[in-house]
Amino acid sequence: MAVLKGDTAKGVMIGVGLAFTAPLLLAAFSGFARPAARAAVKAGLLAYEKGMETAAEFGELAEDLLAEAEAEIESERAAPDTPPTEAATEPSATPETPPDTGTSA
Repeated sequence: MAVLKGDTAKGVMIGVGLAFTAPLLLAAFSGFARPAARAAVKAGLLAYEKGMETAAEFGELAEDLLAEAEAEIESERAAPDTPPTEAATEPSATPETPPDTGTSA
């Protein structure tokens, strides 16, 4: 059997053997294969739908963050360029006196 010594010849013989046995194997496992394939397709569709839902939620979150950042930039541009004073940012320990009305008692 000098023909079976080469790797190519072994590969061809294995392929021919599988070609003859594949219909028998498929017939034997067809009762199991179809429900398993249907379950795999169903799981894939559910995973796809969940992925699309998650992607949509992430897109909404990104849009909200972008809108908030743009609004913040616009409010900073519209604000005057003067920095806030210490009196405006820190409460004073002493109460302020009312403004002088010009009348003396």
